[in-house]
Amino acid sequence: MAVTEFQPSLSDAEYSQRRRTPKREEFLNRMDQVVPWTDWTKLIEPHYYSNTRGRKAVPLETMLRMYLLQVWFHLSDEGVEDQINDSHAMRQFMRLDFGRGRQVPDATTLLHFRHLLERHKLGEQMFTTLNARLEAEGLMMRGGSIVDATIIAAPSSTKNATGTRDPEMRQTKKGNQWYFGMKAHTGVDAGTGLVHSVTVTAASVHDLDEITGLVRADDQVVYADAGYQGVEKRPEITGDEHLSQVTWRVAARKGALKAMHPHEQAIESRKASIRAKVEHPFLVLKRDFGFAKTRYRGLGKNLNRLQVAFASANLLMLARAQVIQTRLTATVTTG
Repeated sequence: MAVTEFQPSLSDAEYSQRRRTPKREEFLNRMDQVVPWTDWTKLIEPHYYSNTRGRKAVPLETMLRMYLLQVWFHLSDEGVEDQINDSHAMRQFMRLDFGRGRQVPDATTLLHFRHLLERHKLGEQMFTTLNARLEAEGLMMRGGSIVDATIIAAPSSTKNATGTRDPEMRQTKKGNQWYFGMKAHTGVDAGTGLVHSVTVTAASVHDLDEITGLVRADDQVVYADAGYQGVEKRPEITGDEHLSQVTWRVAARKGALKAMHPHEQAIESRKASIRAKVEHPFLVLKRDFGFAKTRYRGLGKNLNRLQVAFASANLLMLARAQVIQTRLTATVTTG
C-alpha cells in the first residue's frame, strides 16, 4: 500500500529555485529520510481499511504522513488539513500529485485513522519497533538508564460541551505553582539520551510510583533527580530480584548539597551532567513538537500520541547528531 511515486509539477520546479530553504521544509526533508516508513506501514496495514466496496481508501502511507504532520506540529484534525493546503513544504512531504487528482484527505478521514491507531495501540508498537531497530543497529546502548517525568498541562476550563474538566487529569503543586494535567514519565538510555520507555499518569501521581515501568531488564545503574530519593527502600524495588541489584544514583537535595565536601559536590556534578540527557527529549517534545498542552481528553489518547512523538524525537535527535558529526568531520578535513 505504498504511495505512487511523486512527480514534481511546474510549481514544484519554481519553488525549488529559492535562495534559502525554509526551516519547516528542512525539518520535513530530514524527517522524511529517517522515518522507517516500511516498518510502520507494515504494522498498521493489517488494521487498515480494505474497502472492497464503495469509495477507494486513501493510501496508507498518505494517511501516516498526514498523522505525523499532526503530531510534529501539534495540530487539530481540521488544522492539519488547512496547513497542508496552505503549505507547499507540507504538500511536498505528503507527496500529493494534484495533477493526478490527489487531494488532501479531509479532517474526518484523519479522525478515523487516528482512532484506528489508538484503538489498536499502534503508537506503542511503532515506538517499540523503532527502538528494537535502533538497538539492532547499535544506535541505542544497554545497561544504564535515566528516569524523569514532566508535567503536561490540560485545559482547566469547564466551558465545554460537558461542563466538566477531563476526569482523568489531576492537580499537582510544583514549587509554588499549581498545575492541572498529566505527567509523562520516561526512561532514557544513559549512553545516547534516546527514549526507551514512556508511561503517563495523572499529574498528582508521584514520580516514584512509575519507576518500575521505566527500567529495562538489563539495566545495572539508574540515574534520577532528587524527587526519586528513597527509591531503593520501596517494597516493589526490594522485592524484585533485578531491581534490588540496580545501583540507584539519585541526586542529593539542594539543602544537603551545600553541606557536602567539595569532592562529594564534584561527584554530584558529574551525575548531574549524565542526568541532563533526559531533558533533551522533553525539549524536543514541548518546543519542537509543541506538545506542552494536551489536545485530547483521557490518558489513553495522549499516551498513543506521546509514544509516536517520542519515537519521532528519537529519530530527530539521531538525524541532528548525524548532521553535527558530518560538520565536525568536514571541519577537521578542511583544517
